[in-house]
Amino acid sequence: MKDTRKVIYYTDELTDEFSTMQITPIPIDENYDYGADTFWWWCKRFFFYRLFAMPVAKIYLRLKYVHKIVNRACIKPYQKSGYFIFANHTNILCDPLVPTFVCFPKGVFVVVHPNNVSIPHIGQKMRLLGALPLPDNFAAAKNFMRTMELRLKEKQAVCIYPEAHIWPFYTKIRPFSDAAFKYPVQYKTPVFCFTNTYQKRRFSKNPRMVTYVDGPFFADESLSPKERRKKLRDEVYNAMCERSELSTVELIRYVKSEPACASKNNTNKENATNGENA
Repeated sequence: MKDTRKVIYYTDELTDEFSTMQITPIPIDENYDYGADTFWWWCKRFFFYRLFAMPVAKIYLRLKYVHKIVNRACIKPYQKSGYFIFANHTNILCDPLVPTFVCFPKGVFVVVHPNNVSIPHIGQKMRLLGALPLPDNFAAAKNFMRTMELRLKEKQAVCIYPEAHIWPFYTKIRPFSDAAFKYPVQYKTPVFCFTNTYQKRRFSKNPRMVTYVDGPFFADESLSPKERRKKLRDEVYNAMCERSELSTVELIRYVKSEPACASKNNTNKENATNGENA
């Protein structure tokens, strides 16, 4: 039978990006407003987040992917505290939506690329929906950290996609660094993770999305800060890898290709060898 899956070739699992959105990001500098802590700001967030975005997201996830969450109960004992949650990055539209339902009824703020708040006409609304764009300079970084700490004190959840780059419908977990795990180490919060998997459906080309939640994980206080974040990263990564094995359909096949310079060198070596043999 002919393989009809789309094939995407990649060279680096850490840096290759396959999002189809082409957006010029706005600068995230000291003038960027990460959101206030006023009554009026929370009223606006309640309207856009709870009354508008959540019902639309629920309908979309249900109709498009028959979305299901497994093991969400592990989070319930921590609803009265702020925490970090990490996830795999495999769906342009769903990735901003799923954390809302994984962490419900807690509000979620998602660390995002500046592209996400640079979309014409809706970029400003993304801030009310919980987008925390990565800063471009030191002054912005101070505001970013201050806002993150504020949201944790408000007992909100902060979601991070440590793979950083979107690989649509990828069914494995790409290697990621422990850099983002410095946040739960610094703020001494619980850590959870969720893994979006894709299941074959009998009468639809669209897969079913099943989200598996794992945790809590805690930093080992007997280790140095650097060792703590590495251990946290490894625990989360291993849990996500185990869950990713539960995917039953692969819509896109990702194939690793050699860099152009390496391919050229290999070709030259082959030509040289052929010349010697001749």
